[in-house]
Amino acid sequence: MRMKAEEILSGVYLIGGPNVTQADDAAVYLVDFQGDLVLIDAGSGRSSSQLVRNIEMLGLIPTLVSHVILTHCHIDHIGSAPFFREKHGAKIVIHELDAKALETGDSIRTAANWYGTTFPPTKIDRKLTGAQEILKFGNEDLHCLHTPGHTPGSIAVYLDRSGQRVLFGQDIHGPFHKAFGSDIDAWKKSMQTLLALEADILCEGHFGIFQPKNKARAYIERYLEEYQ
Repeated sequence: MRMKAEEILSGVYLIGGPNVTQADDAAVYLVDFQGDLVLIDAGSGRSSSQLVRNIEMLGLIPTLVSHVILTHCHIDHIGSAPFFREKHGAKIVIHELDAKALETGDSIRTAANWYGTTFPPTKIDRKLTGAQEILKFGNEDLHCLHTPGHTPGSIAVYLDRSGQRVLFGQDIHGPFHKAFGSDIDAWKKSMQTLLALEADILCEGHFGIFQPKNKARAYIERYLEEYQ
């Protein structure tokens, strides 16, 4: 049974994912910066119209989606990014180390071959570099942290709002494959970086939303223990 889009915190929403749109979709989150809408990940590409409807059902305007921030280059996270770029003029943002997979439509690096689909070569509007970049929307900061491990250019995103730290940490669980360019030692360091943030709410890519702080921390620690 499909769930409706839901508000996690004021202006922070879950609008897509396996229990909301399509089974192949990783979680799709939306942050409303006083009318400037930002997507964090974009599903597998098979639910673009449903994502638009879910935005409308929240009383928001899909054409105001200005950016699609991609946490890494896999198809279940990037699929609808070209749609929002072409139809709504949204800018695609991804770390430079994962950008080439999108630009070339690499079916292995994007894992499109796993899903029996393809991804069209797509222009990247902004390539993140280094360990951290801060994107400003109005008077708020959206922090993008380089968290390699699952892929070379994986990122996590966090926002401080209403006295709460919201962490968008997609695919904390892995998996790790040579074809993805995975590096489990780098991933372990990345997870320590995430733990140091002491997030109050963890918005994960496949397994839900974890809060309060102790549950968010326990989720990350569980996988660190598993991969010791």
